[in-house]
Amino acid sequence: MRLFLQQRPAAGESPRYVQLTLQPDLFGGWELLRESGQIGGRAQLKREQYLLQDEATAAFEKARDGHVKRGFQVTFVRGAQKP
Repeated sequence: MRLFLQQRPAAGESPRYVQLTLQPDLFGGWELLRESGQIGGRAQLKREQYLLQDEATAAFEKARDGHVKRGFQVTFVRGAQKP
């Protein structure tokens, strides 16, 4: 599952973005990748490992909700399941 969020830029600045990716790893666990930065600039990547898919999904949703509360808007979604 992949989610791309973007924040409206201030005058004269590049927009900030966050990309959240949830994917299975090679050992049967789950990996949450958080990439963030300014478009056209440097990015930061954080990786979190989870043993269970439910824990990984909960962390993904918590991260998404936190960024939305801070003013980020979802611009791209891939692989999301319908409730």
